[in-house]
Amino acid sequence: MFGNMADMMGLMGKMKDLQSRMKEAQEQLVYITETAESGGGMVKATVDGKRKLLSLDIDKDIINADDKEMMQDLIVAAVNKANENIESKIQQHLQKVTDGVLPNIPGLDLGGFMK
Repeated sequence: MFGNMADMMGLMGKMKDLQSRMKEAQEQLVYITETAESGGGMVKATVDGKRKLLSLDIDKDIINADDKEMMQDLIVAAVNKANENIESKIQQHLQKVTDGVLPNIPGLDLGGFMK
């Protein structure tokens, strides 16, 4: 009877620890960055772990009012690529933070907690 109570108390302690670690992990996501480019490096976008666009570098050679659509497409492509690439860094960060608190469950994706 008391064994179950001790197990439950231990689980509650782990959940509090996990909650604390996840909060800390969220705060640290601003320090994780990823830069991606499109158009052979003509457009570079940098995002952080919260998927916030930090910087956008556009080569002066593509700034042309007549080619507005191409420039827009390159910007969108660079930003999307940076956001896709940051996912693996976010997952690695979360795995480090939750190591020892959560069991290693294949397919468990904690990325949704960080949005």
